[in-house]
Parts: sequence; structure tokens; C-alpha cells
Amino acid sequence: MKDLTQDQLIELGRQLSNPKGKFGLEVAKNMHMTNIGMIRSAINALEISANNKVLEIGHGSCQHLPLILEQSENVGFYGLEISETMKAEAELKNKAYLKNQIVQFELYDGENIPFPNNSFDKVMTVNTLYFWTKPEAFLEEIYRVIKPNGVFVIAFAQKQFMEDLPFVKEKFQLYDNQDLVELVQQTNFKLIEIKDKIESVNGNAGELVNRNYGIALLKK
Repeated sequence: MKDLTQDQLIELGRQLSNPKGKFGLEVAKNMHMTNIGMIRSAINALEISANNKVLEIGHGSCQHLPLILEQSENVGFYGLEISETMKAEAELKNKAYLKNQIVQFELYDGENIPFPNNSFDKVMTVNTLYFWTKPEAFLEEIYRVIKPNGVFVIAFAQKQFMEDLPFVKEKFQLYDNQDLVELVQQTNFKLIEIKDKIESVNGNAGELVNRNYGIALLKK
């Protein structure tokens, strides 16, 4: 990224929020590699049990689907994406599971979740919080589709880390723990905890940098 122009950085930010076309596939490939640690942390925080129905919002290429399905027996997975490119790529990467497991990928508009009330035991999302256009309303929409006592896990990179990245100027609303606490307080969710984590990821010039992120556990 050190060699990208300002226009290219803006386009990268747009692709991160909604990957499209060939460039979107390259961005998604990189996101899978750099986000897998956060994804694993989110999956572990869900504590998936037998027969759970799990919803992931913004699954990208969803190459991590086996990690979710192997958590317990008869796990149903439902994925939501605003990106047609990512939905198609997820279906391509997970052909076998679409045939043999309860797995479903759907498109949505980023605001309205196309499932009935009380549909899911567990919901997760990784690195999508920054792109919610109406965060309070969207949290209530997620609350609607979670079963009573169900949980929602949000994995997000901390504001202090994100604000130094060159591509976050246009599309990103950054959060730290306190920002998230204040957001959740405006909804019906109960915030159980936010676990602070740190991991080494590739930086702008390919060097290793420390990424601080949070794993927020919300309960209905």
C-alpha cells in the first residue's frame, strides 16, 4: 500500500466495505489471511453448541466455514453479504458444504436482515462494524433475529490502530471500547464483556505490526 495513490487508497477503502469484481477478489483473499485470527477469536467466543443456527454478517469468501461447522454436531450456518462478488465466491469455496450441510448464503441491503424473528442462536461479525450506516437501528435488527438468551459477537479493530491506516478516511466509522459500550447502551442488547486482544499482522510495507482488537459479547 505504500506505493498506492490517494485515489487507489480511496478505492481500496470502498472495496473493503463492499468487494466487487477482480480487485474485490484480491482484497477478499488478503482479508481472509489477515483476519483469520480475529475470525477464530469470534468463533470461540460464540461457544457454538449442537444444533445451533449461526448467522454471520459480512462473511467475505467464508473460507473459514469449516471452523464453524466443526464446533459441534448439526450446526446450521447462514451467511449475509452486501457484496454479490463475495456471495458468489463463498458459494464457490464451499460447494461441498452447500450439498451436505445446512448452509445458506444470502444477499441483503446492509440494513434489513431477511430472516424471521428469533431465528438464530448465535450471530457473529468480523470487521464490519465500521461500515454500518445506522448502527443503532442495525443492532436492533440483529436483536430481532436472535433467539432469547442468544448471543452476538462483534470483532473489531480498535480505533487507535485503525486511525493510522491510510485507507480509512472515507468509508470507516472507527470505534474503541467506550464507543461500542455507548452504542450498545442505546439498544436492547446487554453487553457482557469486551475482551482486548493483540496480534501481529502484515503492515503497509509488509512488515509485522501489532493490531489491537476487541471481541465484544452481547446477549439478548
